[in-house]
Amino acid sequence: MRKIDHTFCIAPMMECSDRHDRYLLRLFSRNIMLYTEMVPALALVNGATTKFLRHDQLEHPVALQLGGSDSSVMAVCADLGEKAGFDEININVGCPSDRVQAGRFGVALMKEPYTVANCFRAMQDKVSIPVTIKCRIGVDDHDTYDHLRKFVEILACAGCNIFIVHARKAWLNGLSPKQNREIPPLQYDVVYRLKKQFENLQIIINGGIQGMESAKNHLGRVDGVMVGRQAYQNPAMLAEVDQLFFGSSEPKITPLEVLERYKVYIERQLQNGVRLHHITKHMLGLFQGVPGARSWRRHLSSFATAPGADIRVIEEAQSWLSLPQCYYQDTRSSGSDVVANKSSKGAMLS
Repeated sequence: MRKIDHTFCIAPMMECSDRHDRYLLRLFSRNIMLYTEMVPALALVNGATTKFLRHDQLEHPVALQLGGSDSSVMAVCADLGEKAGFDEININVGCPSDRVQAGRFGVALMKEPYTVANCFRAMQDKVSIPVTIKCRIGVDDHDTYDHLRKFVEILACAGCNIFIVHARKAWLNGLSPKQNREIPPLQYDVVYRLKKQFENLQIIINGGIQGMESAKNHLGRVDGVMVGRQAYQNPAMLAEVDQLFFGSSEPKITPLEVLERYKVYIERQLQNGVRLHHITKHMLGLFQGVPGARSWRRHLSSFATAPGADIRVIEEAQSWLSLPQCYYQDTRSSGSDVVANKSSKGAMLS
């Protein structure tokens, strides 16, 4: 079984980490581990394979996250994922939405560790790539350290050795999925304790990790970190990941360099019938903190949804940006601090 580096991972996020977003994030780093949105196992076996399994070769390493509780169905889906080329299959035992509760998967399964263990065994017996677990530290009144320890113990006995742990508990009633990402307090010490007790397991920590310094601090206590919304809202934070965590000697990439490469991908997708706004929604935070970023976001949001919208919408949005000189490889030695885009500003917003 090929070993995968989980030092720095990007979380599976519903309605966010689709194939277009994963391609964008991969342009910032060769090494981060990417995850799909959660794919309901029943939807996959009922024929939605193209929708859920499609991905670009550039995305690797990339994992398919599955949600379900029927071991035979999950095994079939794991096999489909491996055949589609994914590098890992991840079992969702952390999502608290009503939809996953009704389907008997997600964080509710923390109350049924033997059900998860049966799924894991069936899946790992079916595929040669790693099967991993993403869970929380607890759910409802199953929220003591002993509950978590028992859950991990049962899965470890089934053969699982990689756990991604969101350092918050979840409430199945009374909190929305968004509130479950924010209201239950972060308890990083619980995840650290888990790693200390299960030294032979890989423990990746998730939840509230805001930047590189925070990630570095966690890596002194666990095997890897997983970043979610922060990386989605500000993808440029990943520009130095390869240098800081994977020993790369290449110069860090700039958001402008990423955008120019991404445009090639966008042109290809448009030719294949993809609507522009399905891609640009992931780009809104690309220039966070740069003068003109608000106008960049407004322009994309206003015009990318128009029928026939094409790459010109992005080029017009760029005209609102005043980019630091260091964003331009061919003029980095210049003494100027900022270079304004020379195209006419905001023609479509005037």
